[in-house]
Amino acid sequence: MPRLNSVLAGFHDVTGCASTVFLREETGKLRIYAMAPETATDTSWVPTLGSGPPTVVESPDGLVIIAVVPGPQRLWLAVGPCSRSTTSLDRFLHFLLPVVSQLLQSSLEAEHAANELAERYEEINLLYSISEILGRSVAEEDTAATILREVSDTVGARRGSILVYSADTNSLRPIASRGVDVAELQPIHLNDACSLSAAAFRDQRVILAEGDDGACPAEAPYRRGSILTLPIMWTPPEGGTAQPLGVVNLSDRASRRIFSAGDQKLLMAIATQIGTAIQNARLVRASLEQQRLLHEMGLAHDLQMTLLPRSSAVAPEADVAARVTPAESVGGDFYHLFRLSEARTGVMLGDVSGHGYRAALIMALAMSASAIHAQANADPGAMLAALLSTLSEELSSTEMFISAFYAVIDRAQSTLHFGNAGHPHAFVIAADGTTERLAAIDPPLGMVDVPPSANARPWESASDLLLLFTDGVTDAVNANGERYGEQRVLDLVRTHRAEKPATIIDHIFQALDVHKGDEPLLDDAACVVVRS
Repeated sequence: MPRLNSVLAGFHDVTGCASTVFLREETGKLRIYAMAPETATDTSWVPTLGSGPPTVVESPDGLVIIAVVPGPQRLWLAVGPCSRSTTSLDRFLHFLLPVVSQLLQSSLEAEHAANELAERYEEINLLYSISEILGRSVAEEDTAATILREVSDTVGARRGSILVYSADTNSLRPIASRGVDVAELQPIHLNDACSLSAAAFRDQRVILAEGDDGACPAEAPYRRGSILTLPIMWTPPEGGTAQPLGVVNLSDRASRRIFSAGDQKLLMAIATQIGTAIQNARLVRASLEQQRLLHEMGLAHDLQMTLLPRSSAVAPEADVAARVTPAESVGGDFYHLFRLSEARTGVMLGDVSGHGYRAALIMALAMSASAIHAQANADPGAMLAALLSTLSEELSSTEMFISAFYAVIDRAQSTLHFGNAGHPHAFVIAADGTTERLAAIDPPLGMVDVPPSANARPWESASDLLLLFTDGVTDAVNANGERYGEQRVLDLVRTHRAEKPATIIDHIFQALDVHKGDEPLLDDAACVVVRS
């Protein structure tokens, strides 16, 4: 105590009185805590120390007055002997006692503050480490393992685990452990009545079990002796009720001491950060999966579009323009073009029920099969019947169907042969704008086992226009829920029928975009315009 010794030395210089501070240790032994001058008291002399008022006693060197030093420590102040006068002992004691008491109190507070800072250094370091983890884009398991290691080191737990809630199994699944292989840990069902982990998650509270209290067979690998179990909480950034994500278990403390209230308070604060770290890891993983899915869907879209034939496949005998816009990345609308001979051109439009991946798979099968059957069957009805036979098993198992229109334009005979299996939007528009609907006299492929039939009508080469489109065009809605409708398509094509098919297709889809605005398509949209 350099400062206290300096004060006592200064007091001696001014008053001529020695002073000594005695300390009684835990063992009861009395020792000199501070003294001035250094030879003021015979160290073999042991005064009688009481807890009452100041007492004057005779020491080997003269009179001494002794009083208890106020404060939490067991200290006594002895003033004397004095070289000048012994009549002022009481006055000197009352002067020096509060000075010594205040100095000792200040020193004690400083010592406590230093000890507190030293004890909390690891906790501060832990919070810093977790803040670093929060900024990383790591897997949930890696995040949990890193945090568990930091937390266990800080509180001296040699066994620990982090479990997260799995809604699929209604259980707590271990994702990180210490002191035991995580592969050896079994999930804990949330309805397990004896599990402390399940109770902490359900009740969203901290549970401290000492010794073997609360022992549970399902939880035996998670603990050794006392265990502290606390819920991992996550509060959404927009606010609202905190949600439990899992639990942290800490056990087998190296110091053998139970977890204090301070430990629990620290760990509860950290548990919230653990929840944030785990949730961040999940969001990063979900974002990466979403990006990968979008990339794969883009590839699927590009692949599906490559299945559709180019209009040049039937040129120059026929001038054809076609376009397909899926409601999702891939869809079930398709068209096909066939050069059957120099005078005969085949045109097909199909619409698989629904949209998305299932419809796209049926569409790919229909494209492949129709390419074979169109070359083998001159009659459109026979071609559609052969296509139905090929796809019947897939259509039955998936409970899907295809509305399909297939036409063969025979320029040598000036005839249009066609089969229509449930497709409503098929028209021939003459040079004067007269419009004829090519009726769907047969149900869609896959609804019944009856083979489709065929029909024929006159065809004016280089004059008649064949127009086919799916209901994704007519069912497109604007912000007010208004459908685009069939009549607008027909009016638009009649207005521009003298233009090239590619230009007509542009007009149709531009008008469709204007109508729906930012509203998404409700179904795949496809359109084919043919002049031959």
